[in-house]
Amino acid sequence: MFRTAVTPTRALARAFDSPQALTRLPPTAYSRLSFSPLRLPLTARTYASATPNPSTSSTIIRRCKTVARYTFYLVGSTVVGCVILTGGIFLHDAFTYTERHIDRVPVAPRALAPERGGPKNLPVVSTLLSDWEDEQNRGLADKPHLVIVGGGWGAVGVLQTLSPGDYHVTVVSPETYTTFTPLLPSAAVGTVSVRSLVEPLRKIAARLRGHLINARAVDIVMSERLLEVQAISVDGVKGEHMYIPYDKLIIAVGSTSSTHGVSGLEHCYQLKTISDAQAIRKRIIDNFEAASLPTTTPEERRRLLSFVVCGGGPTGVETAAEIYDLCQEDLFNYFPKICREEVSIHVIQSREHILNTYSEAISRYAEDKFLHDDIDLITSARVAAVTSDRVTYTRRTQDGKTETVEIPTNFVLWSTGIAMNPFTQRVSELLPNQVHKKAVEVDAHLRVKGAPLGEVYAIGDASTIETSVVSYLLDLVDEADKNQDGKIDYDEWEIMVARIKKRIPMAEDQLNKVRELFDLYDSDKDQSLTLNELAVLLQELGNKITALPATAQVASQQGKYLGQKLSKVAQHRGVLEANGLRVEEGDDTVAPPFKYMHLGSLAYIGNAAVFDLGRFSFMGGLAAMYAWRSVYWSEQVSMRTRALLMIDWVVRGIWGRDLSRL
Repeated sequence: MFRTAVTPTRALARAFDSPQALTRLPPTAYSRLSFSPLRLPLTARTYASATPNPSTSSTIIRRCKTVARYTFYLVGSTVVGCVILTGGIFLHDAFTYTERHIDRVPVAPRALAPERGGPKNLPVVSTLLSDWEDEQNRGLADKPHLVIVGGGWGAVGVLQTLSPGDYHVTVVSPETYTTFTPLLPSAAVGTVSVRSLVEPLRKIAARLRGHLINARAVDIVMSERLLEVQAISVDGVKGEHMYIPYDKLIIAVGSTSSTHGVSGLEHCYQLKTISDAQAIRKRIIDNFEAASLPTTTPEERRRLLSFVVCGGGPTGVETAAEIYDLCQEDLFNYFPKICREEVSIHVIQSREHILNTYSEAISRYAEDKFLHDDIDLITSARVAAVTSDRVTYTRRTQDGKTETVEIPTNFVLWSTGIAMNPFTQRVSELLPNQVHKKAVEVDAHLRVKGAPLGEVYAIGDASTIETSVVSYLLDLVDEADKNQDGKIDYDEWEIMVARIKKRIPMAEDQLNKVRELFDLYDSDKDQSLTLNELAVLLQELGNKITALPATAQVASQQGKYLGQKLSKVAQHRGVLEANGLRVEEGDDTVAPPFKYMHLGSLAYIGNAAVFDLGRFSFMGGLAAMYAWRSVYWSEQVSMRTRALLMIDWVVRGIWGRDLSRL
């Protein structure tokens, strides 16, 4: 009988046919298998791969250790950083508890007993109590006296850009703080605290070693450079009147709300100050508390929970959106559910669309958002009267008739345009050719027209830059008419265009097509413009120029421009005097005229926001809202208000708004 030789392949095949046979495989078969891997069948390689690979396990373990190590580093460094930060805060706090002993403070005798003078024989505050406190203040007391009337965006812009040591600065303001006005609608419903929107004016002026007089400007004597102010009353006692002398005066008092001849506005709320925001918040909470009483009738409950906003601009739209958010996110969770069905928010707008100064796409998006939120939009309507319990408005029906509609309400916000501040009105009355009804007219260097050159400036809502070009007709002709023939040819017209752009920079957009304008108004086609033709051209040119809007952005840019320019005037004082120029005449020499740069407009519309950037528009939900918050956060006056504002937003997101009536 012959023995069959066992080959490695055949032995492996038997092993897979019978698992028990694998254990009886001869040792020689293992050695042969190890030297001939290419001859193994696929099943053999598959069976062999089931054995765990020790290198793979070690790689996983090593990676886990690396992740754990770096996680430990991250957590440890975070803990150490928090401990160091907390310790630093406590250490800084400990050093703030110090005692200061001040003895023998020098005070100027004239500051303790001011002399009287001026047309009304009032005390003339030529020296302040802190002018002699130290050597630096003594040096500043001899500098030109710069008086800033107001504490808003324009005034803060001046204070932030003035160079220290150039002027003896005094701020006159009825409030002791500046307010971040764009977030007042949020403060009115408790989204942010009012403390997060204010910064003391004394802290802002401290960089310049400036002074604050808590008073209200009431009159001005330009011939003697005296500003009459009335101190803010304390405990109901009428404040004393006094004069403050000045070398340069900046009017930045802002504006008031326009009444448009509507009666009953004493029943309305406005939203321009911190006090306004606090009063609005109190009224909203009071209305909900009264509506929750069992004794309140259904009709009275509907009236209490009806909120009317007159005006479809940014302030009105944002306030309506904030009230809606307050109701949806907080009040409905803690008040009876019956109140949810009775709440109504109405926005009355005289134009066809809300946010009409924004792009059409943004207006449409905001309107769709409000319609989705069941906010009643009433467009092309005019408020006729406001009483203690209702708002009456009129609008035209489709058949051309005028109908009158009444809305029972216990809350009305009035936000429909601006009017002159009383002090601005007084300045306008004293000066010739001041015919603007809403603000004092200034030139391109922000100097008040009609006032002594280089002494009185106006910025922000209190001013409007002149747009009339025809008033400079004769001066422009004298500068451009080189051949003195009484006519302006095309070469001379180009010279005139350059002069117009320098005098009124806002006319640049209307002067792009120089040749076309020349040919259009050359009615007799003699290649020259007569005085009559020039008068018509310049008149229509001025009518096309759009005045700058009364916004915080404009006021801030004007304030920063003026602060930088006045610093240049002070620094070039010697050069100006050496060239035979008075310092008051140095504006044109040291700085170009003011030119506004529009950085875009934005508005909050209820967990969403819109951005109008000129050529581009951006609108959306939470992403746009966080972008809106980021812009306003970056525009805060100080890091203190930035920190407080961030804390307010975090608190609202975690615990909601504070519903207390304070």
